[in-house]
Amino acid sequence: MGAFRIIPCLDVDQGNVVKGVRFQDLRTMGDPVAFASRYRDEGADELVFLDISATVEGRNTLLPVVRQVAEVLDIPFCVGGGVRTVEDARQLLAAGADKVAVNSAAVANPELLAELAALLGSQSVVLAVDARRTSWGWEVVTHGGRVGTGRDVLSWVREGAKRGAGELLLTSVDRDGTGQGFDVELVAAVRHAVSVPIVASGGGTSPEHFFLAYAAGADAGLAASIFHEGQTTVGALKRTLAARGVPVRWEEAWG
Repeated sequence: MGAFRIIPCLDVDQGNVVKGVRFQDLRTMGDPVAFASRYRDEGADELVFLDISATVEGRNTLLPVVRQVAEVLDIPFCVGGGVRTVEDARQLLAAGADKVAVNSAAVANPELLAELAALLGSQSVVLAVDARRTSWGWEVVTHGGRVGTGRDVLSWVREGAKRGAGELLLTSVDRDGTGQGFDVELVAAVRHAVSVPIVASGGGTSPEHFFLAYAAGADAGLAASIFHEGQTTVGALKRTLAARGVPVRWEEAWG
């Protein structure tokens, strides 16, 4: 495993960064370009931009906003939300994205992952998996956590990796926005199931949460509220993790 990555997430609705709890009760946080610039300067390893209402509203990702964010970044940039076809992905890459995340459309048409991998390369294809605990394990949910699929998360990530996904964005719907920490049991189970990189998401608000995600097998930790609300900076989080022996990319300017 290489350096553990710290990835701020911009959940975007109607052009504004928003945040909620378990994908509900969204609050407007601010301008995505301003947040992107800030996190770039703080030492973020990557930035994820999710147009959270695109799939529900049946539209494509807001390309003008993606372009504006991409213009201020010199770090890898992953964009998702409303990606239903290869052409959608192509447009996002043309707008400045380095990776494209797919969720609902891949569940509806798993072959899309293979098509995207053939065009973009697996390294640019991220399978976003929203997982909800059930009595039998974890269920894949889609459409911003609104629709249960009956699919088992572990079987789905195995299939997704075989079809060409080069990375997993693994979000616990139960933990999202709660501050209770990443679902490390979920992370560990998925780590056992696949070898592709895992980005843990949902509930991470303290260095301990990120440390536990790393220990469970995550290659990166993604969060929003902890950074948006100024609870810490990316640089400060990295400094704390490094002190605990977690390998991170570091420059003194980020401290």
